[in-house]
Amino acid sequence: MLKIFNSLTGEKEEFKPLRPDSVRMYVCGITVYDYIHLGHARMLTVFDLVQRYLRARGYAVTYVRNVTDIDDKIIQRAAQNGENWAALAHRFTVAMQEDCATLGLQVPDFEPRATDFIPQIIDMTATLIAKGYAYVAADGDVMYSVRKFAPYGRLSGKKIDDLRAGSRIKIDDSKLDPLDFVLWKQAKPGEPSWPSPWGEGRPGWHIECSAMSTALLGDYFDLHGGGMDLKFPHHENEIAQSCAACGTPFVHVWMHNGFVRINDEKMSKSLGNFFTVREVLKTLRDAEVLRFFLLGSHYMGPINYSEAQLTQADETLLGLYRALNDTAAAPADGAPGDSWARFHAAMEDDFNTPEALAVMQGVARDLNTAKAAGRVEEAGALAGLLRDMGGVLGVLQQDPKAYLRRSVGAAALSDADIERLLVERRIARSAKNFGESDRIRDLLTAAGVILEDKPDRTGWRRA
Repeated sequence: MLKIFNSLTGEKEEFKPLRPDSVRMYVCGITVYDYIHLGHARMLTVFDLVQRYLRARGYAVTYVRNVTDIDDKIIQRAAQNGENWAALAHRFTVAMQEDCATLGLQVPDFEPRATDFIPQIIDMTATLIAKGYAYVAADGDVMYSVRKFAPYGRLSGKKIDDLRAGSRIKIDDSKLDPLDFVLWKQAKPGEPSWPSPWGEGRPGWHIECSAMSTALLGDYFDLHGGGMDLKFPHHENEIAQSCAACGTPFVHVWMHNGFVRINDEKMSKSLGNFFTVREVLKTLRDAEVLRFFLLGSHYMGPINYSEAQLTQADETLLGLYRALNDTAAAPADGAPGDSWARFHAAMEDDFNTPEALAVMQGVARDLNTAKAAGRVEEAGALAGLLRDMGGVLGVLQQDPKAYLRRSVGAAALSDADIERLLVERRIARSAKNFGESDRIRDLLTAAGVILEDKPDRTGWRRA
């Protein structure tokens, strides 16, 4: 019985899809004006995990993750660069897709761009005006009238009467109420725009997701996800728009992932602790280390990024690959114990990845014991089980031997260099030239290469 914490109700609930055996899922994606950072990476990894597990559970999943390719930040960055806004958005969309692939994220079923849904955005805006939920302000912008939607604030727990114009609400004399938000922005000179019944303009941020999600998944769908920072006002505004326009509930279950902290401090450019994924990956043995680290905490809580935490994730992942090394994985059906049951019980409990990873480490210990005892069949079954569990989480799918030979940062010696030195060392040992043999071993050790001498051969891996 899969249970998910529903941000809308504040409770962990049994998940029951609106349609038998299928799940429709929308996640707020990236505004593409820069490279993705660690906060983005966590959100993207969390919901990649969710859709993976739902598929592994047998559901037919339709996964939509949007791209915001028109926004104030995009326009401003393009102006700073002296670059066409569309070219900038395309460039960073490609970069985002490259980073997602590096992190092992599966490609969504749909990745809609806001600029491809301008007709749907205009139609929804017109519907909201016709139903009395929106109005054309004095400056030509189309505004949503928050007070017309009585349930406003249910998701975030905020009350309309308690909200005041502040840092997140721009005070604007053209609004009927300071809480009202823009659906369609009147074009300013030199900005990109599209024709509409209210003149040349472009969509507001919130209406994009309402229009794209309902166009691709229907008026009422199963799951909507995003970072905790989007709960208010973005997701609150999505609910207000979509419910008012469609006359139906909008989303069955809302999910929000927690923040990333850097050395126990909030990540921010002003503190100098703001890292893009590309910067972080330069310091790691493999991108899978970052994914493994992100899965090491429950998705709802904050996660603390530090060098020590990354090192621990690296060592744990190395241990799992060492367990798999030199073992032919067999179908996991015959694996002993109740590990599969405990793994799935963890995942059924609101995607409890820390507990699921703990189960996998237990399987790795059993695998090492079986290998040491020469129980080949048992070891093969346990290796297959560990691989299958990793497949659900999107880890442990690489060749163990190749993974263990990867180094942290730039390697002084290439794989070919190491293999050549090992041949020279074997020749020296055969000739009983142990001084030369030890010299080569010391050279390899200094280069971060660990040798594993066995009766019939010498294996190696990078430290």
